[in-house]
Amino acid sequence: MVLTACLWPYVLAAGKAADGSARNSDEIRLIVRADDIGSSHAANVACMKSYREGIARSVEVMVSAPWFNEAAKMLKEAPGYDVGVHLTLTSEWENCKWGPITQAPSLVDDQGHFLPMTRQRSDFPPNTGFLEAKPKLDEVEKELRAQIELAVKKIPQVSHLSSHMGTPTCTPELKALVNRLAKEYKLPVEFPQAKGAGGFGGGDAGAEERVAALVKLLEELKPGTWILVEHPGLDTPEMRAMGHKGYWNVAKDRDGVTKAFTSEAVKEVIKKRKIKLMSYRDLSGD
Repeated sequence: MVLTACLWPYVLAAGKAADGSARNSDEIRLIVRADDIGSSHAANVACMKSYREGIARSVEVMVSAPWFNEAAKMLKEAPGYDVGVHLTLTSEWENCKWGPITQAPSLVDDQGHFLPMTRQRSDFPPNTGFLEAKPKLDEVEKELRAQIELAVKKIPQVSHLSSHMGTPTCTPELKALVNRLAKEYKLPVEFPQAKGAGGFGGGDAGAEERVAALVKLLEELKPGTWILVEHPGLDTPEMRAMGHKGYWNVAKDRDGVTKAFTSEAVKEVIKKRKIKLMSYRDLSGD
């Protein structure tokens, strides 16, 4: 995940709260972000569970992914859940694919799907890198505009943009394009004032290990504004069929994220330490 350092238009005033008053220097503020809603039914259910029963406050929607319509309906019924448009130009899974919602020949493979990786990987088949396919900038712009406009049309609480797999912002030209669209649509590209909080397990770690790792991370979090980004999922047959070379334990891994985000032990340490759960929308008022 690449967090884009876009300073427009919300720059946090040092030591100031949203109402202009002095902020407590000991305050711990945390954005918990759930990525990839729309990518599968399991991801949709897990991302909503992570909000309704857990600690997620912002969620990133993939407009071009196959389960977007369900995600949009779910999010419309949860107006308090802050939504970002997860600008998408790649389709990483082997058994489940998606492509552009516009006519964009330079962005797709011979089946009409987005390519799986931002750059060609040596351990992947040839012709699977987005950049090596030499995408046309005008087609990228048309596609990203369409994704933004459809998300805003379907989901009232869209507040920002983000970058799936870092692809839409992986070169200076693409980053400039996304920043220009952010200004035009008045949807900032994430927020640089939020520092990465780190990770909490992953790989072959089980749910109990991920919960314990998240509790430890929260217990050690220092005052400031932090962001925690992960991908909720469920250990279901649908998600067990998803993956790519080097990452076939998607269901187990992402089910552990959901269990951590909804864990009573995690919620207890947040309460005990008076950690303030935030969304990107909350930060936009600073």
